[in-house]
Amino acid sequence: MKIAFVSPELQSLVRRTSLAEVSESLARTLRQEGNDVRVFLPYHADLQTGSLTDLRSLGEIKVKDGTGKTSVTLHSARLGDLPIYLIDHPTLLRNRHPYADDEGPYADNWRRYAVFCRAVLESFPKLEFEPDVVHCMDWVTGLIPLLREVEYAPKQPDHPAAKAGTFFSIHNLAMQGAFEREVLPQMGLPHSVFTNVRGVELAGKVNFLKAGCENATLIGLSSPSQALRIQETDRGYGLEDTFRRRAKDLVGITHGIDYRAWDPSQDTLLAQNFSIKDKELAGKKRCKAALQQALGLDIGPRVSVAAVIGRLDADSGFDILAEVLTQVMERNVEVVLMGSGRHEILERVRTMEQTFTGRCRLIEGYQLHTAHTLLAGADLLIMPSHFHSSNALAAIGMRYGVVPLIYAQSGLDDTVVDIETNPRQGTGFVFRHYSGDGLLEGVDAMRKVYKDATEWRSIVMRCLKQDFSWQTTAQNYVKAYRRVARRVKSRTED
Repeated sequence: MKIAFVSPELQSLVRRTSLAEVSESLARTLRQEGNDVRVFLPYHADLQTGSLTDLRSLGEIKVKDGTGKTSVTLHSARLGDLPIYLIDHPTLLRNRHPYADDEGPYADNWRRYAVFCRAVLESFPKLEFEPDVVHCMDWVTGLIPLLREVEYAPKQPDHPAAKAGTFFSIHNLAMQGAFEREVLPQMGLPHSVFTNVRGVELAGKVNFLKAGCENATLIGLSSPSQALRIQETDRGYGLEDTFRRRAKDLVGITHGIDYRAWDPSQDTLLAQNFSIKDKELAGKKRCKAALQQALGLDIGPRVSVAAVIGRLDADSGFDILAEVLTQVMERNVEVVLMGSGRHEILERVRTMEQTFTGRCRLIEGYQLHTAHTLLAGADLLIMPSHFHSSNALAAIGMRYGVVPLIYAQSGLDDTVVDIETNPRQGTGFVFRHYSGDGLLEGVDAMRKVYKDATEWRSIVMRCLKQDFSWQTTAQNYVKAYRRVARRVKSRTED
């Protein structure tokens, strides 16, 4: 298929959030699977061009900007075998970062990304590229589906943008791109699109994310369960009505994992490599002993080691973990926390570290190398957050033989199979009451199973067998793209 892949971030070129990794991994894998994928990016100030080859200007494109027009420069390049197109504007894009500076989000982000979206669509004729699908990543691309429906399909039916369907992926539902109503004419859009039903209005403002959700051919979420959950009251960040109306157009596809970067059978950072072929888990046991020794933990194969990775705050569920952390360690569980947080929270953990010598360790910040050895040596991965926008950490943990403990409504139930409800296929533990006591019940369930070495080994082996490769994910996206193309074709024929 021919896919125009539009994103504000790409891991090798510009990264601000985890969207960068998702965008590059998906685009590369789609390309490897034989699809004609071309990536369109804003040419931001901090875009790193060192890994690009054949970077050159293809000339200027004029796009609507308020009551007049503005010129952008279109550049082409290659990132390995991946075609890259950069939309360049001297003041709106080139001299600024993707979303914000030290003083906060740019006040004219609406204009910056309106120009970007228009430039992407207007670049198609110049490139002689007729995509089957325009895949739009997150709120900054939200105007592309709207422009396709309002300007191209009804007024320019022969334009490549009119012939292509749109697939709008939501990576972060909380970031929506909301601006005052007055920006509509300044973006060259009629006031008629400012409606709540099928329009761009939410809470009295122009909402870029809503524009994408209302007008895209299909809407992509990070998991099938999230596609259902966001339709529930207070779970869709104000867009519940839109998601309910478009329930049949929601597509949940679990993110893939880069197994080249996360492979315990080849990981040079580990004390000993291991894989599903290691029936007795001798390699993982050695990694655990090495981790305990390196961190000054009590060494013992039957003492379970729990890892906590992420920011130590309420959003990550640390508030309920903090309530019962002492009780967890009193249950013969060693806890290693790696992450950042407010000064007073870190000081509190350091106090626990001193009080529970050999049972508690804090690793400040995120250290990639340490993450490898921590996951290789840990038995349990505690993920107490009430919501996870990505399954990456749970999936990587299982690849390293770590059994996850998650909250039932966190969105990870597509990734983690509950051992209690499905003992023969279970890959993790689930707690159902979002509280310290609820989390403690999950830890106790884990400890009960952990005492049976044979049963625990079976669970770890099931975790090691899980396949969350990007190849599988890319195949699911291609299926969704075909749905988009079929729907656009049927509308055209009608």
